[in-house]
Amino acid sequence: MSLLFFFCVAAAFIARFAVSSQLMNRVVAYTTEAGPFYEKLHFGTYAVLFLLPVVLFSRPFLLRGDEIGKFRALVRYSGLMLLLVLFMFVTGRAGSSVVLIDTYLVTGGAGLIMLALNPTSRRLLGDVTLGLLILSAALGTLEALTQQRIMPYDAVELGFRPVGLSEHPLALGTTCAIAVGFVALTNWRVWIRVACIIVLFIGAAASGARMALLVTVVEIFALIIVVPWPRLSQRHQRQAKLFVLLAAAAGGAVLTGILLSAGLLSRFTSTLFDENFFVRVSIYDVFKYVSFEQVMFGMDGKELIRIVTEKLHMPTIESAQVVIVLLFGLPVALLFAWLVIWMLLRMLRHAPLAAWIGVAATLLAALSNNTFSSKTPIVMMMIVLVLAYNANGIKAAPEKPVQA
Repeated sequence: MSLLFFFCVAAAFIARFAVSSQLMNRVVAYTTEAGPFYEKLHFGTYAVLFLLPVVLFSRPFLLRGDEIGKFRALVRYSGLMLLLVLFMFVTGRAGSSVVLIDTYLVTGGAGLIMLALNPTSRRLLGDVTLGLLILSAALGTLEALTQQRIMPYDAVELGFRPVGLSEHPLALGTTCAIAVGFVALTNWRVWIRVACIIVLFIGAAASGARMALLVTVVEIFALIIVVPWPRLSQRHQRQAKLFVLLAAAAGGAVLTGILLSAGLLSRFTSTLFDENFFVRVSIYDVFKYVSFEQVMFGMDGKELIRIVTEKLHMPTIESAQVVIVLLFGLPVALLFAWLVIWMLLRMLRHAPLAAWIGVAATLLAALSNNTFSSKTPIVMMMIVLVLAYNANGIKAAPEKPVQA
């Protein structure tokens, strides 16, 4: 039974992580305005939410130590998120609730499923998730080199940028940043982990996501400098880290030269203050065209898009903060932000330092665009990986195990 649950959960996670919105649109009206409400939710979301009661109530499972607190926190998070979804329905903004379900509510469900599985299954699911992200980075690099897409992508861009298994070049860069920190927590051989981090670094470069690449570089050096190497003494740690740091800097310089010659760093050869930068800054002008009531109590998503396209002449809103405030209203947006941050910090409790670095890198990369206001699996990826590598049982408590 446990093996069956593992394969079902793995299939659901793979569906949510690897089936992009472009693929979904080939079957249903996933991101278009047409189509019924049920077509706006990802197949993977349906699978995870269907498996949730099956995994929780079909057989007993054990929670030990801080797993108990994490489970309760995820139940509270999911309940409050469900109330927020109902609030959006009651106030006539059902369309805006889709993001809450497809990005945030499913994250709570995935976290509860992870805790209901044994530590070995959690770690294996983490390995599966990382394998997908590494494969996506490799496919994105291949796309960049061949200038041919492997997966469908309908968006019109000024220049070719790969997407791998993700739904957008920026998402590819962000998922590479996610994976780097957690690859360091696997039980894989050292040379395999190093090779995977190199693949992820190249994938971030190929994506053209400049913020994600810069964050990934800082993340790699932070992992070398900050994360302890417990098998070595303090003196030997300093010596080994200095050697690895110099080797990484030298190897990085050589790799950067190769990437430049291959054209994978073309977006870094020009100024950072280009059209994309000013789009992210100019989007705040939207507040000139909305009322105080709309800021405080939210507005219809279609009206927001109309203002952005007609008044600001922008095709998209590249700011999650703007979208969340104007769709939910400022008070609800603050409550929503607190809820997500609280849940994330609660899941990170007792997590290894590399997990904190990986999550911080993800947040920095994602907050530079509209990731957190779109239907994305990135939030779910973070929680799955944090729970997968959180010490396989988290922190043992002195009291007896509690049966749920």
